[in-house]
Amino acid sequence: MSFGIYAAGFAILIGGLIYAAHLMHIPTQWIAAGAVVLFGVGILSGVKATRQRDSAK
Repeated sequence: MSFGIYAAGFAILIGGLIYAAHLMHIPTQWIAAGAVVLFGVGILSGVKATRQRDSAK
């Protein structure tokens, strides 16, 4: 459940950055490339922050 909350927050952040870039008249292909990179970073950091460690046996 915490990964879903983390992903939703990161999606809102990416949406805000896309909107700001659009207002600054940045070309669409650069906005899309940045969004894809941020999406990947969000998944990696979300998994890292929310994964549970394996218990030692």
